[in-house]
Amino acid sequence: MPLITANNISKSFGDNDILSSISLSVPHKARIGFVGANGSGKTTLLKILLGLESPDSGSVIRAKNTRIGYLPQQINVSYARTPMEECLSLFSDLDSIQGKMIALEKEMQEKNYDQSVLDDYGRLQILFEEKGGYQFEARVKQVLQGLGLKNGEENRPWNQLSGGQKTRAYIAKILLSDPDLLVFDEPTNHLDISAIEWLESFLKDFSGAVLMVSHDRYFLDQTVNIIWELSPEFETYHGNYSAYLAQREERYVRHLQEFEAQQAFIEKEEEYIRRNLEGQNTRQAQGRRTRLERMLKDAKITKPRTEKSIRLNLSSDLRSGDLVLRTKDVKIGYQDDQKVLFSLPDLTLVRGECAAVIGPNGVGKTTLIKTILAQIPPLSGNVQLGSNLKIGYFAQAHEGLHPDSDLMDEIQTVSPQMLPSEIRSYLARFHFTGDDIYKPVKILSGGERGRLALAILALQGANLLMLDEPMNHLDIESQEVLQSVLKDFNGTIILVSHDRFLIDGIATQIWEVLPKKKTLQLYQGTYSQYKEWLKQKDEAQNAKSVIIKQEKNYKAPAQNVSLQSDRKKKQKKSFLEEEIQKLEEECSLIGTKLEDKSLDFEAIAKLGLEYNALQDQLNQMIEEWASINIDE
Repeated sequence: MPLITANNISKSFGDNDILSSISLSVPHKARIGFVGANGSGKTTLLKILLGLESPDSGSVIRAKNTRIGYLPQQINVSYARTPMEECLSLFSDLDSIQGKMIALEKEMQEKNYDQSVLDDYGRLQILFEEKGGYQFEARVKQVLQGLGLKNGEENRPWNQLSGGQKTRAYIAKILLSDPDLLVFDEPTNHLDISAIEWLESFLKDFSGAVLMVSHDRYFLDQTVNIIWELSPEFETYHGNYSAYLAQREERYVRHLQEFEAQQAFIEKEEEYIRRNLEGQNTRQAQGRRTRLERMLKDAKITKPRTEKSIRLNLSSDLRSGDLVLRTKDVKIGYQDDQKVLFSLPDLTLVRGECAAVIGPNGVGKTTLIKTILAQIPPLSGNVQLGSNLKIGYFAQAHEGLHPDSDLMDEIQTVSPQMLPSEIRSYLARFHFTGDDIYKPVKILSGGERGRLALAILALQGANLLMLDEPMNHLDIESQEVLQSVLKDFNGTIILVSHDRFLIDGIATQIWEVLPKKKTLQLYQGTYSQYKEWLKQKDEAQNAKSVIIKQEKNYKAPAQNVSLQSDRKKKQKKSFLEEEIQKLEEECSLIGTKLEDKSLDFEAIAKLGLEYNALQDQLNQMIEEWASINIDE
């Protein structure tokens, strides 16, 4: 039996039908991603499946004793304990078992304890081990740290945590509860790339089922094998997000062909009926009309719907100079306490490039953007912007919007020459229609604020875009439009984002903030190339570490050490000769590889490290071989 089964679920709010006759099931071990436009009813359907809301009609059956872990979009819980204490409380039964074991240990310290005491202790010890009693504290720390709660954050009182920290702590508690079904509503909203990648790894090893609403396309590609789409019809696709896109396009083309074929048939039949209804073929015409009417009633194919996407144009008529940005000896931080967040390598950005700034939450990525914008001075060094630049800034928190202004006022402030009718038409391109344009900014949802900020950005004609988390709160359709527009943008972009799909699609430089080293790491290339470079770098470092360890463990005998016999000396020398030959062959093989002109810099660097380490070991063995004197 599936974990959850729903039959003919319908739900409406007033005259608005949100869900209509939806039937579905959540099998054991399923990995389901749930997508659709903002406001399409995804969260409502989740709540109905969980029993948190009731459908207008239809039924939901949940398997008996199914343990469900649910993450809503907004966390409205408060705990008296710290995240660490709250997560450890899940294992209170282990505390109880451990307490009983400690009591029995005290009894066993007495000389005359009963055999039953030993039996009870053995039983409890087996139970403690089976429940992971010796690992649960380490497991709690691992999960909290994997989600980014570390350096003391995991031990802060709940009321001192930020909204993002509370979300991460809540996710950790859900994961540690080991449910049969994980239900997530936008799980990556408050996670940085490192935490998202950790969660991906966790979910791949998770033994239960997963159902999640997410706008993170890269995350969906890595974690799901079924896609539910609500747009507004409910459809199921098999595969990850990329497979879903291909299948959706195929299904649309096939549906459109079927619709057009039927329309052509209807037109042909209607023309025959019109021409023959009063003629000699009246009976045939009447028969065809009856069949056509029946088909239109029972088997009419509707025209396939296409989702209305925002219409965005960010192109600029103003051409900047070739040099857009250059930094020299810059340190990023705040003047108040002179604390250096990180230092920059000397950066150069030219027209047409896109630099993606990545790194953990709270390390100063937005501070870097504001420093480049001259809103915050650098602690030291020089930031030089190029000539003929017009900058458009998309702030993560949308600080440029005025809470008490309505949408009409916001557009007029940026473009005062636009007439009210023009503003109304323009805002409709961003899905603001009717009385929406008179809403004050302060009551807009996160997605609505994002679309308004994009609408304002598009009016500025900027040739340098400074974008701080532009994908936040946008639905997938809007994300795809924005990514396409940015890819074709004729200016320069500096982007702060956790959206790996976006970064990999448009970035030509990667700037990663490394908080432990207090520096920014520069890589010229795409995000995928950067990840591969990091992987190769780690492998080369690990190979070097292994060789160094072998060298340390290998104890070359001192030259004055006397072997017990010439036979042993010969054995030793023979062994060294074999090892020397092996090392020479390895060095020769690497030398041949290094002659390959198609190798990139990273591959050459990795092979060079291996070659140098092997040469050192080879020289050491040759010296030792030469030091062994055998009396003839």
